Amino acid sequence: MAVIRLGYVHVRVTDLAQARQHYQETLGMDPVHEEDGRVYLKSWDEDDHHSVVLEEGGVGLVKFGYKVTGDGTLDAIETRARSFGASCERMSKGDNAGVGDGLRVTLPSDHVLELYSDVEYLGTNVGKLNPAPWPRGLRGIGVPRINHALITTEDPALLERFFQDVLAFRPAERLVAGDEDSDLVGSWMYCGDQPHDIAFVKGANGKLHHFAYEVDDWSALLRAGDVMSMDDVPIDFGPARHGITRGGTIYFFDPSGNRNEVFSGGYRTGPDFRPITWTMDQAARGINYTHREIDQAFLEVVT
Repeated sequence: MAVIRLGYVHVRVTDLAQARQHYQETLGMDPVHEEDGRVYLKSWDEDDHHSVVLEEGGVGLVKFGYKVTGDGTLDAIETRARSFGASCERMSKGDNAGVGDGLRVTLPSDHVLELYSDVEYLGTNVGKLNPAPWPRGLRGIGVPRINHALITTEDPALLERFFQDVLAFRPAERLVAGDEDSDLVGSWMYCGDQPHDIAFVKGANGKLHHFAYEVDDWSALLRAGDVMSMDDVPIDFGPARHGITRGGTIYFFDPSGNRNEVFSGGYRTGPDFRPITWTMDQAARGINYTHREIDQAFLEVVT
């Protein structure tokens, strides 16, 4: 019984037409469903129904979903979440297009997390029989898949305990200002074998810092930067390397101001991985190892 990976991110956008242009033409995602001022999109190497939902009216995170294994996983998580003191409710098939029954949890950080195992299977754009390495006719960057999200919380230590005790995530890297739990500034946590499937840093509850797409390597990252320049996409920083996770990165904004990232590389984790610690005096290297500096807006701009 386990959480598998990030399944979808549902964000508000101020102008749906502009947002569609960004996510479809610059990022290269495909629309799969539309309803009531929402569009559901998936990337070419994703099997499940969708990984991003755009909803017109505002900006910021509505909710995000993680896919779990079957065989009683949702029941077990609900029991642990209620014991932790979190608010839970069951969600029904049809609440999200293409997604079956599941569990909706309000995190200690006030974010809405949905957990599910049943989801409509659409398949990848290259299929499963003798597939090509990538499909012809990719648009823009042609992002293959969603990778992780980073949110903010007033109490990183509490949220870290929730993800450990309720969802069985493990910390890969931690940013600390001292030796006490209250000194935890950020945590990068995983449920599979990548450096992080969720991350959070100290900040206002309920906010989104960014969500990220995986690309193959540094060359793909540089090409993504070229496409962003061609399309006049506002770039936050990068191309650069993170010290934390060791991944390559470019941060950029959609037309509404929601921050996106393309991410490549990083190391592998697993059940025996021992967490890495970063101290605040080296936080700039942790976030932007290449330039060893952080623009204050990178820390403060959330949606």
